[in-house]
This record gives sequence, structure tokens and C-alpha cells, in this order.
Amino acid sequence: MRIILQEKIANLGTVGEIVSVKPGFARNFLLPYGKALRANDANIAEFETRRVELEARAAGHVEQAQMRLEKLAALTLTVEAQASEEGRLFGSVGARDIADAATKAGIDLQKSEVKLPEGPLRAIGEFEVDVVLHSDVIGKLKVVIKAEE
Repeated sequence: MRIILQEKIANLGTVGEIVSVKPGFARNFLLPYGKALRANDANIAEFETRRVELEARAAGHVEQAQMRLEKLAALTLTVEAQASEEGRLFGSVGARDIADAATKAGIDLQKSEVKLPEGPLRAIGEFEVDVVLHSDVIGKLKVVIKAEE
């Protein structure tokens, strides 16, 4: 199925591109959430009239994500967890814990924006965590895990 993208979608395309996707992906995700339109003559003409507005909105999203990343880069999050005397955690610190700590520090961060490629953190120490705020805005966040006293 050919569609016109209304916003940038990772691994698919940017605003205004006409791409082919599987019908189920378009029908179940892209079309209901307003991320794309079917690529017919009427929709292509309508999109061309709204192109400037949509591109400005996409640029605004990137700018907002960039500002959030600058705030996160200047921040060192501290998470307290129960740990043994050897420094191993009873349990782990995951994406949800990191997102909650950032929210408490005053920066909105969703669990889905925190990437832990090696899995949850299971030891006391200082770690750098990947943060993907937008498909174009990727950075690092410093997280310090301390033992609860």
C-alpha cells in the first residue's frame, strides 16, 4: 500500500515522502494514528497545500527534543536501590526507574525514550544510558546508582 507520511517515522521516511508499506501496518498503525494518508490524487493535492505547516510542526518537535536533551545532558540522575555489601543490587534499575527519577528532577522523560541495550542496571556505580527523544535526537544521560541507607 502506498502512503504519504505526515510525520517522520524511524526506519521508514520523513514528512511528505510517498512510501510503500504492508497493508496491515498502514491500516492498523499509520492511518488510525494520523501518521500517514493513503497516496491517492486527492490526498497528494491536499498534502501539498499543508506541506509547509507539517514540516514546521516536525521541525518544532525536533527543536523541543533538542532542548530536552540539553537539559538531560547537564543533569546527573541519582537512583537509590537496595544493595549488598559487594555492590550488587537486590533487583535492578530499569528504564522505568530512570524515567521516574528524571521526572522527579523536573524533566519529562518517558520509559520508551530510555534505551538499555545491555539490560537493566544491576550494580552500584556510575553509568551512561542512551536516550532517544526523537529519531534525530539521540544522546547520553549520566545515572548514578547508590545503595539505600
